Amino acid sequence: MANKYFPTIGLEIHAELKTQTKMFCGCSNDPDEELPNVNVCPVCMAHPGALPVANKKAIENVIKVGLAINGQIADFSEFDRKNYFYPDIPKGYQISQYKYPIVSGGRLADMDVTRIHLEEDTANNKHDRGNFSLIDFNRAGVPLMELVTEPHTFETAEETAKKATRFAKELQLILWYLGVSEANMEKGEMRVEANISISADKNKLGTKVEVKNLNSFRSVERAIKYEVDRMTELMESGKGDEIVQETRGWDETKQQTFSQRKKEGSADYRYFPDPDLPKMKLHEAFDLEKMKQDLPELPEVKRLRYKNDFGIKDEDIEVYINDPVLGAWFEDIAYRLMPEKEKIKIASNLITNDLVGSGKDFKNFLNIDSFVDAIDAVHRGELSSRVIKDLLMVADGFEKGQTILKYAREKGLIQKNDEGAVKVLVEKAIAENPDVVAVYKSGKENAIMSLVGKIIKESNGSANPQIVIKLLKEML
Repeated sequence: MANKYFPTIGLEIHAELKTQTKMFCGCSNDPDEELPNVNVCPVCMAHPGALPVANKKAIENVIKVGLAINGQIADFSEFDRKNYFYPDIPKGYQISQYKYPIVSGGRLADMDVTRIHLEEDTANNKHDRGNFSLIDFNRAGVPLMELVTEPHTFETAEETAKKATRFAKELQLILWYLGVSEANMEKGEMRVEANISISADKNKLGTKVEVKNLNSFRSVERAIKYEVDRMTELMESGKGDEIVQETRGWDETKQQTFSQRKKEGSADYRYFPDPDLPKMKLHEAFDLEKMKQDLPELPEVKRLRYKNDFGIKDEDIEVYINDPVLGAWFEDIAYRLMPEKEKIKIASNLITNDLVGSGKDFKNFLNIDSFVDAIDAVHRGELSSRVIKDLLMVADGFEKGQTILKYAREKGLIQKNDEGAVKVLVEKAIAENPDVVAVYKSGKENAIMSLVGKIIKESNGSANPQIVIKLLKEML
């Protein structure tokens, strides 16, 4: 029987911070700039004699993230030089943090955080120009937050990949809610790196491999699972010595990792405090208590409130958590329907299942008072679920002052609860569909639903389905 191998993962996540200027100079921090090398100056291009000045807003943004995950904000912090020679680092070193990060500890999405530090981003290499590469320095010097998690050991490759992806998604939400980063992975504003190892001993770490620059949540999940499976296969076939400490990339086309280079250690970077930047006393420079009080409601707290106050499905909650503007629109409706949670559930189902998927800008044309009145009508049986869905799809064409209920009454769409009126439709359906009646009477009771559908259609959706079914059964 093959040994069981336990995967261990630690994440390093970089996020570009949303500030007006770069980390150590006055150049514009504009991720949407299309022209290359326009947001540059002597400081971020490392001209002789140019001196950096730290961006206080970027430091404040990192502190906010630290407070949001209950991390410890350092009293003393400093910037260090991380020395390496790549063409996208104009100085020959990157200003980063080593021994004294801004944030230590904290927890998010069931994973412990080791540290969050602040550094400058590198330039952007362009490798699509034939036999040579070009460099765009617009991104060089942009404030970059790096979060490092503790290593976490799991039971399977699938669990490891899902937990890591959940953490990355939750961090992206935190960054959005705090307003400190757009964290757009497609634009490279948030980049995930995974440190992965496996071991037959749950309490012992194996050889670590780093998979770099994963730029989508799908890539994060698939790359981690692939790498754990690759390592496991090597171990089970007696080739465990082929697992070496290295950096690997992810090939989206082939859906597999590939070796890039041997992994450097901290000694290779020859860290030392940057002599051009002053030391920082953060507890003096920032009012941490006030910053903590001023934090917005964060995703996990909002989830609990939505669950407790509104009683809606977890899937619906996640829709609102991931779109705070939609969430605020839903809350306006939900609090008008309080305390009747059944009405709120009806409203939420219509929003998430019908309106969101319609492709229409419903928040702008759908009057909230009109919608709330319509939900009340659905709840008391005046509007059927089918009719309200159809009406929501045409509400963008309503004239000024027209409401959903008013339109439904004008078009004769109010649900028929009068058994006498519905009985006429039932009798007609039975007379016109003798084969379905015969099938039903032969013992196939589900055949009745065919008649129900025809009657609902005949009534333009206004016949109450419960009354239709009751009368059909009685008359058959």
